[in-house]
Amino acid sequence: MSIAIAAAPGRQDLHSSAMRRRVIAGTTIGNALEFFDFTVFTFLMLVIGPLFFPAASGYGQLLLTTATFGVGFLMRPVGGMLIGSYADRHGRRAAMTLTLWLMGLGCALIAAAPTYAQMGVAGPVLMVLARLIQGFAAGGEVGASTTLLVEHAPADKRGFYSSWQFGSQSLGVMLGALTVALLTAALSKEQMQAWGWRVPFVIGILTVPVGAYIRRNLEETLESPQTPQASKTSPATSQHQPLRLVFAEHKAQIVKGILLVIGGMVCAQIIGFYMPAYANKELGLPATSTLFASVVLGAIGFVIAPFVGMLADRVGRKKVIFWSRAATVCALLPCFQWLVSAPSTERLMTVIALLAVLLALQTAPVITMLPELFPKAVRTTGMSVVYGLGISVFGGFAQFFVTWLLHVTGNPMAPAWYLMVTVTLSTVVLFWIQDRTGHVIDTQEP
Repeated sequence: MSIAIAAAPGRQDLHSSAMRRRVIAGTTIGNALEFFDFTVFTFLMLVIGPLFFPAASGYGQLLLTTATFGVGFLMRPVGGMLIGSYADRHGRRAAMTLTLWLMGLGCALIAAAPTYAQMGVAGPVLMVLARLIQGFAAGGEVGASTTLLVEHAPADKRGFYSSWQFGSQSLGVMLGALTVALLTAALSKEQMQAWGWRVPFVIGILTVPVGAYIRRNLEETLESPQTPQASKTSPATSQHQPLRLVFAEHKAQIVKGILLVIGGMVCAQIIGFYMPAYANKELGLPATSTLFASVVLGAIGFVIAPFVGMLADRVGRKKVIFWSRAATVCALLPCFQWLVSAPSTERLMTVIALLAVLLALQTAPVITMLPELFPKAVRTTGMSVVYGLGISVFGGFAQFFVTWLLHVTGNPMAPAWYLMVTVTLSTVVLFWIQDRTGHVIDTQEP
């Protein structure tokens, strides 16, 4: 099987301004919808835990629910490898549409899942299955959508274009947190437990056809095997095996990419997803205020991500990543100490806002550097493998590890120490990665 993209009469130039705007808009909207579906689960963990794990203690429920959240990340490397390979053979657009439908399927299973009281262990099993499907889809989504953005971008604006990947993820997080916050404020505790928690997943199902329609109208960047360019740069034929080529010829890039990505992913999981549960469960802050803190985080990421991308294009990816991570390591302990010493909604919002800026500064350039590590023929596969493996353990189970550390040590600073260690280790690898800011990475690039 091979990709076949006909050069229809009147087709817009692949690198025209109008087409690039469409790609940014289409990728951002579709990616935001998909990350809304994937992340809304974490904002409902305190509601879902007692419904699906009633026999466990309060700590056990949180641990089991965060583990259920984490299993979705176990499938991200698998989804990244298979869907990334599919994208390098049949097109980025086709892969992005596939991930949307898979994410919708996961939402449907969660929305319909019976609680433990209704069907016993069948409910938790179905919930885990749904998270595995969603993780598989998310593993392929990031690589395909980022590659499409990078390949449409001029050499001197790749940071700006790919920054919309992080911006759209932030938008999805913001919408997910806002939806759950509004439901929590509008419904009673009994209503939320009875049916309210299912509403965001139903919304997720309904958004899938919209995202699929938008993506179907984007222009592909992987050339047809019939074109002269494809024969030289993108051998999209039935014999092309991107997954095998990535592991055979790009091992060093995979290792470097994984080490680079884990710092930002752990920060995103702890700051964006764990802190609301931490502030509510450990610090006693109201659930609605902690959810609105996540709204603030998502809004800041969405707004400043493009500006971070432009900064990275101007001064270089490595400088922005290094100094933002250094600032993050220095800020984590004081921020957590200040919040824990006198917990309040105002302090939580301030800490989240500061860390959100630092998170955007380090994450947006990293997302740009990952596809730049690989040639076009295996770019989506390479990035998907790196992103999936990097986030699966360190990112996906960050909440699980921190919950366990808090329980074992009894130290409220455990999340800060965990973040500081992982961010530091992840930053060291920068010295062995080439900064390709402004470089042409494809021969046909404008």
